[in-house]
Amino acid sequence: MLEHPQFDPVALALGPVSIHWYGLMYLLAFTLFVVLGRIHARRRPELGWTPQHIDDLLFYGVLGVILGGRLGEVLFFQPAYYLAHPLEILAVWKGGMSFHGGFLGVLLAMWLYGRKHGKNFWQITDFIAPLVPTGLAAGRIGNFINGELWGRPTTLDLPWAMIYPWVDALPRHPSQLYQAAGEGLLLFIILWLFSARSRPTGAVSGAFLAGYGSLRFGAEFFRTPDPGIFGTLTLGLSTAQWLCIPMILFGVWLLTRTKAGQMS
Repeated sequence: MLEHPQFDPVALALGPVSIHWYGLMYLLAFTLFVVLGRIHARRRPELGWTPQHIDDLLFYGVLGVILGGRLGEVLFFQPAYYLAHPLEILAVWKGGMSFHGGFLGVLLAMWLYGRKHGKNFWQITDFIAPLVPTGLAAGRIGNFINGELWGRPTTLDLPWAMIYPWVDALPRHPSQLYQAAGEGLLLFIILWLFSARSRPTGAVSGAFLAGYGSLRFGAEFFRTPDPGIFGTLTLGLSTAQWLCIPMILFGVWLLTRTKAGQMS
């Protein structure tokens, strides 16, 4: 059995300026997006993506992730708290970023990018889908460092079960690390291999939606549920699981249509 190391959330303090680990994880995520994006563009030159395109995608994506992720956390998961503490909405360095909100923010940002640059929406999302999971892994590691989003108690004698002393003395699943491994590394491997050769437009996007939704849905059984707008456990499912269901269904629908050659 392990105990959470209780890291200092501040990685480096320079006078009045503090650099938080959570912020560094986001910086790592954006850096990986650019590096992997350029590798992906080189291995698939027929897609026509240049380093300048990737830099522009990053700019739009950063805005979508930060604005959408924060608003998603406020609206989907903790509306009562942020209504009582409105200034906390701006404190993104403390954590509290919703994937589903960030996902919707990125989709909107990619649509705006496509409108401006005359690119097909699904071609954009197909290109960026394999670049996203490593960033998700970095974000979950940031959650672990911050000591937030801890797992459910376990009665199993797991050598990696972890006690979070500020919560209680119960051994819990380190669900942040489960998610980093599943939605992060495993999903990255699947999508990186799947996107290595030509696929019908929308297929890689569908694989991302179905893959992320399924892995997140499963991981939620090991994670203490967020309160959410649907209640703590509605019909036995968490808010995040309810939000994953349409992702999975739409992802499967996309894959089915692309396999049948119905996407343009």
